[in-house]
Amino acid sequence: MSTGQGIALFGTSADPPSTGHRALLEGLVDHYPQVVTWASSNPFKQHGAPLALRAALLQALVDQLANPRLRLEQQLSSPRAIETLDRARALWPGSELVFVVGSDLVSQIPRWYQAQQLLGLGRLAVVPRQGWPLLETDLERLRQLGARVELLPLAIPASASSQIRHHPSPELVPPALWPELVKHNLYGAAAGGASLDGGGPSRAEGEAARSLPAGNKGAGESGAGTLVMPAPSRPEPLMPEPLKSEPLRSEPLKSEQLMAPPLGAPLRPKASPPYQPRP
Repeated sequence: MSTGQGIALFGTSADPPSTGHRALLEGLVDHYPQVVTWASSNPFKQHGAPLALRAALLQALVDQLANPRLRLEQQLSSPRAIETLDRARALWPGSELVFVVGSDLVSQIPRWYQAQQLLGLGRLAVVPRQGWPLLETDLERLRQLGARVELLPLAIPASASSQIRHHPSPELVPPALWPELVKHNLYGAAAGGASLDGGGPSRAEGEAARSLPAGNKGAGESGAGTLVMPAPSRPEPLMPEPLKSEPLRSEPLKSEQLMAPPLGAPLRPKASPPYQPRP
């Protein structure tokens, strides 16, 4: 049964949604009459999956919880929280808005874009997160900026999305999401894949290795585990080119050269033509 008033707004990177996200949404539904969630992108953070896919995973979690007071409104997603609250005011004019954050973000809020205007648009609900204790100095700084802070007594299991990204395991994600992680091979969850910490060959690497001919499988695949190099080709012997000889050319003898001189005619030596080199 809800004990608080207003519409709880909870944005998360959902990269991927974990059992902690499920427990938090269940706790918010028990505390507020209406809970709205969405997948967001942090411009200072590198995400492991596209925003549209993360939104689909979060929608699958909402569908699994099947609570009519819980809904996903992806149109609220924005890198700036104040833009999210402006969109929520347009969707639910006159409603009391409650912006929900984890205790790990409390010290960062004063540095957010237009933080003071943001805190004036609704209440700020803080959920304790294991490993991130709340400091009174941080809460007091928020109150000085005009924040109306309320602490939610929710017990959230210590299951971080970063742990799933590096070591995907069915125990760390809601049951409805694991088939989707495997289907899209997110964070190395697909059968035969590996986690992002390099624990084994990825599916792409395995397919590349299977495309090699037998004997050329790399280490980690079945076989010899070594790369077989092809035998070097034997060079052809160098054969000297045969000398090209041209046939001797001789000019045909003229008829007067074939006739003998008449008897008694003096022999006159005939001048030989000048020497001309053969072309």
